[in-house]
Amino acid sequence: MTKRGVRGKTIKYFKGAILFVISIALLLRPLPVMATQTTKQQLEEAKEKKKQSQDELDNTKENIAEMNEEKSSLQGQLNSLNNQLTEVSNNLAEIEEQIGDKENEIENTQTELEAARETEEQQYASMKKRVQFIYEKQNFMLLDMLLGATSFSGFLNQNNYVESLSAYDRQKFQEYIETRKLIEEKEKTLEEEMDQLEEYQVKQQAEQSRVNGLVSQTSGSIKQYANDISDAEAKADELEKQIKAQENDIKILEAKLAEEMRMSKLAASSSWRDISEVSFAEGDRYLLANLIYCEAGAEPYEGKVAVGAVVINRVLSSVYPDTVVGVIYQNKQFSPVASGRLALALAEGRASTSCYQAADEAMKGYSNVGSCVYFRTPVPGLSGTTIGGHVFY
Repeated sequence: MTKRGVRGKTIKYFKGAILFVISIALLLRPLPVMATQTTKQQLEEAKEKKKQSQDELDNTKENIAEMNEEKSSLQGQLNSLNNQLTEVSNNLAEIEEQIGDKENEIENTQTELEAARETEEQQYASMKKRVQFIYEKQNFMLLDMLLGATSFSGFLNQNNYVESLSAYDRQKFQEYIETRKLIEEKEKTLEEEMDQLEEYQVKQQAEQSRVNGLVSQTSGSIKQYANDISDAEAKADELEKQIKAQENDIKILEAKLAEEMRMSKLAASSSWRDISEVSFAEGDRYLLANLIYCEAGAEPYEGKVAVGAVVINRVLSSVYPDTVVGVIYQNKQFSPVASGRLALALAEGRASTSCYQAADEAMKGYSNVGSCVYFRTPVPGLSGTTIGGHVFY
C-alpha cells in the first residue's frame, strides 16, 4: 500500500473516531441548557419586533385620529354645502315662480296693449270718418244747422256741439296714444325684468350644479375616509393581537434568559479546575480549531483566541461539561452546531493555520478574556470585553 493510501485511511479513521467520541458524549452526558447568545439574540429580536409593532400601532392610531378629524371636517363642509344647496334650490324655485308670474304679466300686458292699439285704431278711424264727413258736408251741415235753428243762439249752440265733439275726439285719441305708450313702456320694463330674471336663473342653475358637484365630491371623500378608517381600525386590532402575542413570547424568553443567567452566575461562583487537570482527546484540537473557524473565521487573531478561551473556560468550570466535545455539543450553545456549519467545516477541514494556533493557545490555558464563558455580537445593555465583532462576558 502507498503512503498516500495509508494517510487517507488514517484521516478517515481519525474522523470516524471523532464522530464516535461525539456520539458517545452526547448519549452518556446530560446537557443542561445555559445562557447562550442565541437566547439573547432571540430576546432582542422579539423586543425589536414588538417595538416595531408598537410603533406601527401608534402610527396607525394617529392616522385613524387624523382621518376621523378630517372626516369630521368634511362632514361639516358637507352640512354647509347641503345648506347652500337648499338655499340655491329655494332661490331657483322662487326665481322660476317669479318668471312664471312675469310671463303672465307680460302676456296680460300684451293683451292690454293689443286692446289699446285696437281701441286707438277704432277711435282714429271713427274720428277720421267724422272729420271727413264734416269736411265734405260742412256747407250742407252749416245750411242745415242754420235752417234748423230757431234762433242765432241755437245755431251757435249746434256749432259749439260740433266743435266739442271734434275736441272730444282729439282728446280721446290723444289719451289712447298715451295709454298705448304707457303699456309699451310697461311691456319693455317687464321684458327687461324678465331678461334679468332669466339671467339670474342661469347663474343660480350654474351655482346649483357647482354645489351639487361639491356635495357629490365631499360625500365621496367622506365615504373613502370611512373605508380607510375601517381598514386602519382592523389593522390596529390585528397589531394589538400581534403585540400581545409578542409580549407573551418576550415573557417566555425573559424567563428563559433569567434561568440561563442564573446558571451563568452559578458557573462564575463554582469551582474551576486547573488546565493541568484536563486531559484532551485526540480530536479536540481539530474540533476546537474548526469551531473557531465557524465562530471567528473573519475576526482578528485575538478574537479567535478569545473564542477558544471561552470553550476551554467552560471545560474548566464545574457547571459545564468537562470535555471539549461535551462543551461544544452542549444543547443550544453554539449556533454553528445547530446550523450544520460545524459539521461541514469538520468534513472539509476548513480551519486555517491561525485557527489552529488559537486553539493551541487556548488549550494551553491562555485566556485574553479572563473567565468569560459567553460571547455574542453586541446588543444594547450587554457589557463585557469587546474584541473584533464580539462581546465576551
